[in-house]
Amino acid sequence: MEEILSWTRIIISLIFLVYASWSDFKTREVSNNVWIVFAPTAFLLTFAQFLLFPPIGDMLQSMIYYGISLVITSVFSIALFYVGAFGGADAKALICIALAIPEPSLIEPLSGFVSFIFPITVFSNGVIVAALSVFYALIRNLWRKIAGQKLFEDFESESFGRKALALLCGYKVSVADLEKSFLYPLEDFQTTQQGETKRRLLLFPKDENREEIVERIIKAKNEGKLQNMVWATPGLPMLIFITIGLILALTVGDIVWIAISQIM
Repeated sequence: MEEILSWTRIIISLIFLVYASWSDFKTREVSNNVWIVFAPTAFLLTFAQFLLFPPIGDMLQSMIYYGISLVITSVFSIALFYVGAFGGADAKALICIALAIPEPSLIEPLSGFVSFIFPITVFSNGVIVAALSVFYALIRNLWRKIAGQKLFEDFESESFGRKALALLCGYKVSVADLEKSFLYPLEDFQTTQQGETKRRLLLFPKDENREEIVERIIKAKNEGKLQNMVWATPGLPMLIFITIGLILALTVGDIVWIAISQIM
């Protein structure tokens, strides 16, 4: 029965996360109803397992650990949301994972290492998987360069660091594709003190500023201030990578610590 409860929490978590990932991919939005149902369901299942099958040792200590795991995950997730590192749905997903799977010992991971706070392992695994997308952007940009197309025209004054980030995080698309897709602009038009309009590369594009920037880009194109191609990033849904990170945490463990242990 204890094993059934453990697997139930895992399966339910994956069902909610897969659905949320699909919704995020299709519309870049996830209904709050997902988390309204997921959170209490996760808490009740975990609490039921605590009551029916108390952990070996101090029950109070295990409950305290559960609370610490939830608090740390919540603070970490909300902080990342407010600094613009990811969206609200991503933060809610990690908090729900903390409610459903607070520590690996409760779910008996198959192998590997995990961090002290299990949801942090899920997050770090997801970040590593998401980072692999830079290879797609880099190959696409190198292909354009080999084809003899310019990458940074009108950006001569930009630093090498900004250009390097653009190469790794985005690629050039038409203004029409930028306008009708989920792409996020990696450049903007800013007016200098002398009244001149200047193109600038963006380091951290935010969803709330997207429409305004796209409007400025369209206006600049209509005024003949740029050609048809602009820098953009796909803004891949982080929920997909969080879901993959959870699967990896359950089957492999903490990829970061495994890599460090191998190096050491």
